[in-house]
Amino acid sequence: MTAFPNLKGSLLLAAPAMRDPNFARSVLFLANHTAKSGAFGYVLNQPLDKVVSDLMPSDGLGDLAAVPVYLGGPVEADKLAFASLYWSDWEETLHCETHLSVNEALHELAIGHEVRGFIGYSGWTSGQLERELKLRSWITTPPQAQVLSTDEPKELWVGILNEMGPKYELIARMPLHPELN
Repeated sequence: MTAFPNLKGSLLLAAPAMRDPNFARSVLFLANHTAKSGAFGYVLNQPLDKVVSDLMPSDGLGDLAAVPVYLGGPVEADKLAFASLYWSDWEETLHCETHLSVNEALHELAIGHEVRGFIGYSGWTSGQLERELKLRSWITTPPQAQVLSTDEPKELWVGILNEMGPKYELIARMPLHPELN
C-alpha cells in the first residue's frame, strides 16, 4: 500500500460520489490520524439546531449551556462530547482539543476558544481511511479560518470547494443526485 501522509489537522470533504448518507457533502476535521491507529474526527457542517442544555441538565453548565451541538459522525451516536476549536493566524491552522470534560470546556470558552458539542464522531480503523482516499471518496485540504466563522455551516462544503479553484468549483455545483438528471 502506498504510504499516505499524516493528515492530522486536515479537512476531509466528501467527494460527490460518496454514497454513505452519513457523510454526503460533509466537511470533517481530522483531529488524529496515524497509520497504526487509524483516524478520528468530527463533521463540522451538520448542526443539529440544538444547544447543550437541550440535551443535558443545565445545572453547573454556565456558558456551556448555550454551546451549539453538531452531528460529529456515526460512531457512538448516543454520546455527547465537547471539543474546543480555535484558529491560529500565526500558524495558519485549526487547533482542536477533544474529549473535554465540562470544566475543561468551560475553561476553553473562558479563554475565547470556540467550543462545540458533538453527538458521535467519525472514525476509521488502521488503513481504512487510506483505502477510501485511494478510491477518491474524500478530497483533502488544509483547514481554513472560515470553518469557524461561517454563519451557514451547512454551506461550508460548497464554500470551501469554491475557494479551492475552478476544478473544485465545478464539483461544488454538482447536483446532490446527478443520476436523477
